[in-house]
Amino acid sequence: GAASLSLKDSGRIGGRVLVWYLATSLFATVFGVFMAMLMDPTLPAAGAETMAAGQAEGVKALAANGTGGASFGDFLVGIFKNPFEALASGNFLSIIVFAIAFGLFARVLVDTSKDADVVRCVRLLLDVFSGAEKVSFKLIECVVLYFPYGVFALTASNFARNGTLLFGPYLRITLAVVVGVSAMILVIYPLAIALFCRQNPIPVMLKMKDTMLTAFITRSSAAALPVSFRTMDGLGVARSLSSFSLPLGATVNMNGVCIHLPVFVVLAANLFGHSLGAVELAMLCLSILFAAIGAGGVPGGSVFLLFMVLENMGLAADQVSLVVALALGINPILDMFETCCNVAGDNVCTYIVAKNAGLGRPLPNS
Repeated sequence: GAASLSLKDSGRIGGRVLVWYLATSLFATVFGVFMAMLMDPTLPAAGAETMAAGQAEGVKALAANGTGGASFGDFLVGIFKNPFEALASGNFLSIIVFAIAFGLFARVLVDTSKDADVVRCVRLLLDVFSGAEKVSFKLIECVVLYFPYGVFALTASNFARNGTLLFGPYLRITLAVVVGVSAMILVIYPLAIALFCRQNPIPVMLKMKDTMLTAFITRSSAAALPVSFRTMDGLGVARSLSSFSLPLGATVNMNGVCIHLPVFVVLAANLFGHSLGAVELAMLCLSILFAAIGAGGVPGGSVFLLFMVLENMGLAADQVSLVVALALGINPILDMFETCCNVAGDNVCTYIVAKNAGLGRPLPNS
């Protein structure tokens, strides 16, 4: 995703797109944390005691890896690690940060180097990574064929252990995500159009309904891309912008993920007695922001980012597994709303940049 950002072709407009994507993702993250803390999902005392049976081991692990009580400065320093060490230890946040930096500087070389051999070598390297991505996605596709059996086993295990105690938390989780996503689509995005484009946002949002419906049904930002292109064409956005902005957004702009992930983080904090003070919340927001950039535009891609975010909280492996198992049981429903928000954000940001950069024509009767 980072390497796809052509500095030569996008220039100042590309910078605007990136700033918009990062700004909306950061806003969605803070908003998602607020919604999660407002809904405060947890289990009743009996269920919480059952699920937190391994809490002592988790506290030991927390002390051993030095995550618990770490300062914000330690967190920032910790995300810049030797990439091989990060890969070997499963430090996802450091992997994503290095990947973004590597991709950006690879693109800088491609766009600015005068040496044809350097450009050829870097393009070849990016082609190798692209091939590795395609093979990895095919491998994952085969694994996902058996995914429902694993999800059923994890869900059945949780319900066998906790019974009807899980219905309350599931309802709160669903409400937190659905209300948060609905507020972004129905309030925040229209307000952004009204403020920055100085026009009635209702006709614009109505023209995006097919795109949002496609994303809702397919649960894939990538699958909704063709409809997004048609929507932007209908809104008068120049293809020179949308052909760059929309694929980039499908890769890095995941506002729905930023609302979804905090809900399970707060659930985990409640289950295992993990305090969320000001420093922890700031670290949580940064973790989710980077995690969202690393989310794949495929169905259910965000649920695997829970491993990264929860491990960054300092939870033990068994505790992380319990929360992810809970998330898997309800993820297909939440993923529909989440993807709809992701794609709506891509379209709204692209439209706003187009209007402000003179790359769009006025809507009839707007």
